[in-house]
Amino acid sequence: MDYFLIATVLIVISAIFGYINTRFLKLPNAIGLMLITILFTLGVFVLSYFDDTLLLKERELITSIDFKTVLLDIMLSFLLFAGALHTNFQQLKIQRKPVLIFATLGTLISTFLAGIFVFYALQIVNLDVDFIYCLLFGALISPTDPIAVLGIMKKVGAPKKLETKIVGESLFNDGVGVVIFLTIYQIASGGNDISVGHIAELFLAEVVGGIIFGLVIGWITYRLLKSIDDYDIEVIITLAAVMGGTLVAQHFHLSAPLAMVTAGLLVGTDTVRKNSMSAVTELYVDKFWELIDVLLNTILFVLIGMEILVLTLDTTYILAGFMVIPLLLVARYVSLLLPIKLYAEKLDFVPKTNLIMTWGGLRGGISIALALSLTQDMERDLFLVITYIVVVFSILVQGLTVGKLIKKFTQQPENI
Repeated sequence: MDYFLIATVLIVISAIFGYINTRFLKLPNAIGLMLITILFTLGVFVLSYFDDTLLLKERELITSIDFKTVLLDIMLSFLLFAGALHTNFQQLKIQRKPVLIFATLGTLISTFLAGIFVFYALQIVNLDVDFIYCLLFGALISPTDPIAVLGIMKKVGAPKKLETKIVGESLFNDGVGVVIFLTIYQIASGGNDISVGHIAELFLAEVVGGIIFGLVIGWITYRLLKSIDDYDIEVIITLAAVMGGTLVAQHFHLSAPLAMVTAGLLVGTDTVRKNSMSAVTELYVDKFWELIDVLLNTILFVLIGMEILVLTLDTTYILAGFMVIPLLLVARYVSLLLPIKLYAEKLDFVPKTNLIMTWGGLRGGISIALALSLTQDMERDLFLVITYIVVVFSILVQGLTVGKLIKKFTQQPENI
């Protein structure tokens, strides 16, 4: 299939499913679109027993899309910039220390705990998998997905200081998670050049380099916006910053997602907005990026729903997937204990912050994309099924209920 045909089919399907969700189901877009797409695909499976034409067409569509490249190399930068643009920078500044520990130490602890838990869980169902591959799975499943989290948190009305912790962590921990994943991937592939120095170099280049580059892109964008007053061109400048910045970051092996998060936070701060944008420009910039956010999110969750077609639907794999769900929740809960204990009194955390952040730490497309990058020697089919089950449970079950959990524990008025 050519790119225009693929894009057209995806947008038409997204529009139809989005209409059905908005008109009848009235669920948050991420949840509704994934649910409808999964039900549609399952319906196509049933129909294939009588006529497999539609199933073959859908399978042709999904296999012609490189999900990993589309999400990690293209869509993610746009989505993270849009999310960061509308994140409360002042709150993030206040919560920066726990957010930093959540995104670094928390992700590392979760990776190892998840790897250990999964290693022993798989033995229960007679799946003998090397520990290094279980650790690799722990690395790809531990980061919370900023795309899924941002979409859900907009709907639940969480207190600002709690929302900032969850969204702030999810915006930054994907960069750390990818570094951990790549490091373990090299070890699992038999790489002999892994050392503490190599890991530090990878971290500095990807994470620190990405953040510094994002500050540069954000500052240049700010100076350009400040020097003119033409909302059409100013919107195009922000778009160019994301697209050009992503290409440059990828060329120099910097973390493009972290660069775009940093640039989005800088351009979106109140001070920069007031000094560089007129009221009309600010309105157009916000509406443009809201539309980009909605459009790409819609396509993404339709794609996630359709990825069921590439799974190896083995009964043992499916059982392992459901066994792993509570283990990952325990791993996340434990990984959050240290930063919450350290800053609970100083930053006045809302009640049951650990429980809420555990249940609100949604997994999404990033985990699936990383699972798709595994080789067959790394138990790709097994971990792809487990990842898909965890992601679907995370978005459909946790995503639907996290709002009720937040309301239950945060009834008091929020002043921050």
